[in-house]
Amino acid sequence: MKAVIWQGKRDVRVENVPDPKIEEPTDAVIRVTSTGLCGSDLHLYEVLSPFMTPGDILGHEPIGIVEEVGAGVPDLAAGDRVVVPFQIACGNCWMCMTGLPTQCETTQVTSEGMGAALFGYTRLYGSVPGAQAEYLRVPQAQYGPIKVPEGPADDRFVYLSDVLPTAWQAVAYADVPQGGSVAVLGLGPIGDMACRVAQVRGAGRVFGVDLVDERLRRARERGVETFDIRNFDSEKELVQAIRDETAGRGPDAVIDAVGIEAHGNAAAKLAQQAVALLPRGISGPFAERFSIDRLGALHTAIELVRRGGTISLSGVYGGMADPLPLLTVFDKQIQIRMGQANVRRWSDEIIPYLTDEDPLGVDDFATHKLPLTDAPHAYEMFQKKEEGAVKVLMKP
Repeated sequence: MKAVIWQGKRDVRVENVPDPKIEEPTDAVIRVTSTGLCGSDLHLYEVLSPFMTPGDILGHEPIGIVEEVGAGVPDLAAGDRVVVPFQIACGNCWMCMTGLPTQCETTQVTSEGMGAALFGYTRLYGSVPGAQAEYLRVPQAQYGPIKVPEGPADDRFVYLSDVLPTAWQAVAYADVPQGGSVAVLGLGPIGDMACRVAQVRGAGRVFGVDLVDERLRRARERGVETFDIRNFDSEKELVQAIRDETAGRGPDAVIDAVGIEAHGNAAAKLAQQAVALLPRGISGPFAERFSIDRLGALHTAIELVRRGGTISLSGVYGGMADPLPLLTVFDKQIQIRMGQANVRRWSDEIIPYLTDEDPLGVDDFATHKLPLTDAPHAYEMFQKKEEGAVKVLMKP
């Protein structure tokens, strides 16, 4: 089969690899019909390369058709249409039963001290072959796959794999009061969808912050009050402009949908790039102990949120030596919640919104649809924010 293979920093290729097969009774194999390119994939393309191995298959946002199931998967059959969550979880352990499948005790990557295994996402999360491929082996298929109806195009349901539950959890964790205010930093796919989710969940005012014209336009057209970073000379001016819209206090909640590669910290960017250039035997251990993030968005969130408010982190962070202004966090009595989205915890709440009325705008959410063979171009375009790319779907 054809699959998108990581071969080095900013080097992805489409190559032929062996077809997956059933290896455990709880496996399934699906034929992928659409697969997303996620902002998290760009972290692998750029700063998380010390944790990658040449030949890794990328991707974690698939929808497809079941081809084969193991004997331990009673509720799936060949021909079923399914969305596969990006995390791999059993559904039966204590963590899964308490709504935390990202911490599944069956699939935790204990050798790396990490949570549940993820598709296509570094050795830290199990080096599980990913979903930017023609076929995908799905472990723990007795729990993970979400059956969806035939009929609507893949766009209606594919975002259940990651974008929708990640945005939904971001808003849930932000704890925005009914009629309250929330600022979303970063209007990429997750930030854009988080704005939409906040609106349908009852936020009174939603502010969106970015610096890419297409992203700002999309949010503005859906009623988000947008702020273009480029129009401000400093973070202080941006923060004050949003405070002026919230009685001088700041919004009730801030969602950081940017994460590890935020703009505005040249020194941290240089450090990330330097680590990625080290020999493989050195770069991984060094990154595990001394890596830092570009914390511009998080620092803005801390400054912006009102006293007693909540910050929700949905952008991926990977630093182990990040300095944080804990004096400010403590003094402002800020609550901070974060983590990988627990897909199956939220999926049943989300599905009722995936109707023909399409209140979340999933049917036209993708800006680009490309064949899988165009993956190298898709990665470069998305990483450089060119051609109006906000969300890319690929068709094997």
